[in-house]
Amino acid sequence: MDLNALRVFERVAATGSFTAAAHHFHRAVSSVSRQIRGLEESVGQVLLYRHTRAVTLTEAGARYYEEIREILERLDQATEALAFPNTEPSGTLRLNAPVAFGQRQIMPLLHQFQCQHPGITAELQLSDQVVDPVREGHDITFRVGDLADSTLIARRLAPMNYVVAAAPSYLATYGEPATPDELLNHNCLLYHGELGRQRWYFQAPEQNRSTAYEVNGNLYSNDAITLLQAALLGQGLVMFPTWLVADELRNKSLIAVLKLWEGEVMPGRRDIHVLTTERRLKTPKVSAFLDYLFASISPKPPWD
Repeated sequence: MDLNALRVFERVAATGSFTAAAHHFHRAVSSVSRQIRGLEESVGQVLLYRHTRAVTLTEAGARYYEEIREILERLDQATEALAFPNTEPSGTLRLNAPVAFGQRQIMPLLHQFQCQHPGITAELQLSDQVVDPVREGHDITFRVGDLADSTLIARRLAPMNYVVAAAPSYLATYGEPATPDELLNHNCLLYHGELGRQRWYFQAPEQNRSTAYEVNGNLYSNDAITLLQAALLGQGLVMFPTWLVADELRNKSLIAVLKLWEGEVMPGRRDIHVLTTERRLKTPKVSAFLDYLFASISPKPPWD
């Protein structure tokens, strides 16, 4: 059996796309299709349903995928251990993170980690979609918000602390809101994602429950960096996690307001977690990066 065909099948199954698998292996789609056909002939089973817009696993294909995914993972780990027998972390480290968090926080930390461990090659996938880390083959996944029950190992990285901020030019023109009620008279730039338009919640000092405020503005976007750029231009107020606007607050290109109120974008506190599997946690590259990561944010995250 062709080991390369198994790897191609694993990528097609994980991504649901011949094209994505072809890009991953830097091959033509026709080459990927031929390998899948050859694999199906060798096992005597149809493994994939071919649709116009997507590829899905047959029942036999789903069973086969679950078996070979684990085998390929173990094979990769054994190969890395053989190729790099010393204790120095080496090999490919695959990470997944939300887009803005990955760009603003993980990329600088990853750069510093790779400077210390030049044997590490990193593959950083950024997406605001909630993905299955096991299915996608990620070593480490960063997740913001609530966690679904799973067999993954989850470690709390840091709390999500929100701040309302605006450019000095905006505050000079429109004034600084003294209470959340005054936000109704301000231009609020809102994130609009899969769950709809963002709402802002505030908890008054010495209270234990938050209140929702239906703020509005003249710009909505599903991209946090776009809203941040608009705020820097003086267009309006934003509510973002401190990890997103830490640099702007430090250099005073954005000014925090409503400091006495605790802000959220949904009821309840949310945290940032790091997810991995027990098997991957035992590999030198994953354990070393997690050690570096948690050491870097102790005693508190660098963005707070």
